[in-house]
Amino acid sequence: MKILHVITRLIIGGAQENTILSVAGLRDRHGHDVTLATGPPEGPEGDLFAQTERMGLRVEVMPELVRAIRPRTDWKAYRRLRSVIRAERPDVVHTHSSKAGIVGRAAAWDERVPAVVHTIHGLPFGPSESAWRNRLYTGLERWAAERCHAIVSVCDAMTEQALAAGVGRPSQFLTIHSGMDVDAFLHPARPRDEVRRELGLEADAVAFATVARLFERKGHDDVLAVAPEVLRREPRARFVFIGDGVLRGPLESEVARLGLSDAFRFTGLVPPGRIPELLNAVDAVIHPSLREGLARVLPQSLLTGRPAISYDVDGAREVVGPETGVLLRPRDLKGLADAVVRLAGDAGLRDRMGATGRARCERLFRHETMSDQLHSLYEDVLAARRPD
Repeated sequence: MKILHVITRLIIGGAQENTILSVAGLRDRHGHDVTLATGPPEGPEGDLFAQTERMGLRVEVMPELVRAIRPRTDWKAYRRLRSVIRAERPDVVHTHSSKAGIVGRAAAWDERVPAVVHTIHGLPFGPSESAWRNRLYTGLERWAAERCHAIVSVCDAMTEQALAAGVGRPSQFLTIHSGMDVDAFLHPARPRDEVRRELGLEADAVAFATVARLFERKGHDDVLAVAPEVLRREPRARFVFIGDGVLRGPLESEVARLGLSDAFRFTGLVPPGRIPELLNAVDAVIHPSLREGLARVLPQSLLTGRPAISYDVDGAREVVGPETGVLLRPRDLKGLADAVVRLAGDAGLRDRMGATGRARCERLFRHETMSDQLHSLYEDVLAARRPD
């Protein structure tokens, strides 16, 4: 098949890593001719262009394909995508995330691409968004769903929320979990003690990592809010913020103001290849984000044998439960503090939860499984559209 994948930003993030592994897997495992169209690098989160070069992926950068809503620029992106589709004549156009999904599906549908597929990595509407934004994006997603043949959800929760909002038809949806290099997490490249020393973690420290852009609604402020109480009850607790973003300065200032600099570590931006060794170096993960599809760090944490504390949003409950971690109501700060103290004080409990999580996630999140499922989906869509 000839396949075109479309995404706005190739920043360091879960949707982008998923997309790159999809492109590579469809090429390497199934021999397809795959191109990735993406917007320009922007923002402090870093980008994955060097990784696509190492993997030898065909990437077409479109300056018009930006994340922000800009009607004039979006019209140019639509026209540019139509031009690329006419030149390439792909059998499949597969879009990712909301903005690229709206513009890309419109272009592919208008060019009568045989199979138009979209992946929901996280919905752009929800309880944490404003009313006007929810109305706008719900309307746009309903419109775009009528312009594709299949919709992939990274977790069942995305399908349920989309259908509840009137987006798409049940027959369009298929859950395909976001794939990753599972073996890298099962067998981290560097020894745990070595990485802990680099992070400045004491021998008896119990470290909790948060892996996310330092950005609003990611929940770093909730970790800061409970840290004084946690440290009063469990002085060995340490917090490791992995990632970078516009809130790094304010977060570091607040840590200093609270007098907690000894308990926090900011790694800054790290290459995705370092995430396995960093998770292996800590003792558990906190993921207090208020909006996700199914955050990749949750299965990644469990694959390294580390339990996860997460807010019960979107697909989190599909991997985090009493046997693998702690699931909390969003913004339940007392529950968050209690969960951190509980896990910090019980190494045996952490080990049992981590082992259970590893066994559950080992096959489910392999990128090879994801690529095989996408290949089958494309074949099914194309077969259904061929005349007898």
